[in-house]
Amino acid sequence: MRVGRVAVYAGLFVLGAVVGVAGALVQGGFFPAGLLLALVGAAGAFYGGARAAGAKAGAVAPAAGWLVAVMLLTATRPEGDFLFGAGLGSYAYLLGGMAVAVMCATLGRGPQPTGSAARLGK
Repeated sequence: MRVGRVAVYAGLFVLGAVVGVAGALVQGGFFPAGLLLALVGAAGAFYGGARAAGAKAGAVAPAAGWLVAVMLLTATRPEGDFLFGAGLGSYAYLLGGMAVAVMCATLGRGPQPTGSAARLGK
């Protein structure tokens, strides 16, 4: 694996973490529209990562960053503070984000052959 590819995946991981934190804040602040905006932002990061990297692993890197950030935000602190409440919006964001990550990772477009339209071997 080349250093450039590792840097791209690391950048996508950080992007996914930022999208996860931003989505966690937006989905709770503006409930119906914020939830939709957070899920569309996550889908954009996951699918965009797959397209930018040219491989399905490009969708997995931001999804992993998103998952790590969201799981860290769901944990309560010793003071009793937490970011996610026990409401429909929080569960929809958690489950919807995971579903979007799986969809983008499985439907991500892999590298296509770059040849002429003619059949190979002619």
